[in-house]
Amino acid sequence: AFKMSARKAGFSGLITSIWDIDHYRNGRLIDHERIHNLITNEGLDAWLDIMFHGSTQITTWYVVLFSTNTTILATHTYAVPGYTEVTTEVDEATRQAYVEAASSSQSITNIASKALYTFNTNATIYGAALVGGGTNATTKGDTAGGGTEFAAAKFAASKAVADDDILATTVTITLANA
Repeated sequence: AFKMSARKAGFSGLITSIWDIDHYRNGRLIDHERIHNLITNEGLDAWLDIMFHGSTQITTWYVVLFSTNTTILATHTYAVPGYTEVTTEVDEATRQAYVEAASSSQSITNIASKALYTFNTNATIYGAALVGGGTNATTKGDTAGGGTEFAAAKFAASKAVADDDILATTVTITLANA
């Protein structure tokens, strides 16, 4: 019964994430969207390997935005994400870190330190992803560094951003018993 109701609510299973995207223009919130995402097979395998197989922990994760209208698939990976990451359209020189607080009640979140991207041009943004590890994890657009794409989320509605707009992203990851 839990799995059925979780699917109806938009969750993908017992490990879920909720993405809150706030769009600011001239210091005012003009749009808020809450979406559920897909956790990739690569992300699930990394989780299991780190927790139970002694693989090296990925200590810093990054929130990335993408500018292509891409359907998110479980088979997407860091090396082949299926989307085009936002690189030159933002002021930030590197990917924005996912700065999470300690877990509580089987959830972990970056609500106290949202990932912020400030735009330097007009653009259309379709979604976000959580990536980490590899040799160039901070480098926008890197796919060759051997990292991990944990999760990705396509927005219900694309975001038309303008110069100096800010997208603030909160990611909450939750685990639950069946």
